Amino acid sequence: QVHLVESGGGLVQAGGSLRLSCAASGDTFSIYTMGWFRQAPGKEREFVAASSWSGVTTTYEDSVKGRFSISRDNAKNRLYLQMNSLKAEDTALYYCAATTAPGVSSYKSAYRYWGQGTQVTVSS
Repeated sequence: QVHLVESGGGLVQAGGSLRLSCAASGDTFSIYTMGWFRQAPGKEREFVAASSWSGVTTTYEDSVKGRFSISRDNAKNRLYLQMNSLKAEDTALYYCAATTAPGVSSYKSAYRYWGQGTQVTVSS
């Protein structure tokens, strides 16, 4: 089992930055890929970014490319999401996710473990 806890959300003005953090515990040795998803009110949960355990392979949703950056600190069992140039449409509950399956996926169904989420609100 893997337990994930997100932190770092908050209220920020448009154009500002936030850094989300996800702490993993439990059977972290089994994790292959970790990612971030988000869900706005009344919308489906959508993919944001993902990284292989090594950090060599990353992938991003098109709307966040060039603004968001995903990174990992395996020594600390942590995943990060640096979010810059935030827009009102980035407002959502952000979830950390992990999978033991190989491959860096953007599909929700590929991820077995989920955190409870951290709220990001961007005011325009």
